[in-house]
Amino acid sequence: MSLLLPESGLLFWMLITFGVVFFILGKWGFPVITKMVEKRTKYIEKSLESAKEANTQLATLKEKSEAIVAETNKEQSRILREAAEERTKIIEAARKQASEVAQKELLAVKEQIRQEKEEAIRSIRRQVAVLSVDIAEKIIRQKLSKEDDQMQMIDRMLDEVMAQKN
Repeated sequence: MSLLLPESGLLFWMLITFGVVFFILGKWGFPVITKMVEKRTKYIEKSLESAKEANTQLATLKEKSEAIVAETNKEQSRILREAAEERTKIIEAARKQASEVAQKELLAVKEQIRQEKEEAIRSIRRQVAVLSVDIAEKIIRQKLSKEDDQMQMIDRMLDEVMAQKN
C-alpha cells in the first residue's frame, strides 16, 4: 500500500459517492444556489440602480437648491436695493420738507423784520415830527414875540395860499 495511490475499490466507491452527491446537488442544490445567486445579483443591481437614481436625484436637488439659493440671493439683493432707494427717497423728501419749512420760516422772519423796520421808521418819523413841531413852535414864538412880526407872518401865509390857488 502506497500513501499516494489509493486502492481501486476505494476509488470506485469515492466516484460513486461523488456522482450521487453531484447528482443530488445538480438536481436540487445547484438550482437553489443559482437562484439565490441570481436573486442576490438582481438585488445588488436594483440597489445599484436605486443608488444611481438617488445620486441623480441628489444632484438634481443640489442643483435646485443652488438655483433656489441664487434666486434668494437675487431677491435679497433686489429687496436691499429697493430699501436703499426707498431710504434715499425718504431722506430726499425729508430734506426737501426741511428746506421748505426753513424757507417758510426764513420768509416769516424776513416779513417780521420788515414789519418791525417799518414800525421803527414810523416811530422815528413820529418822533421827528413831534420834535420838528416843538422846535418850530419855539422858533416861531421867539420870532413872533412882537405883534408886527406876527402880522407880517400872517400876510405872507395868506399870500402863499392865494398863490397856490391860482
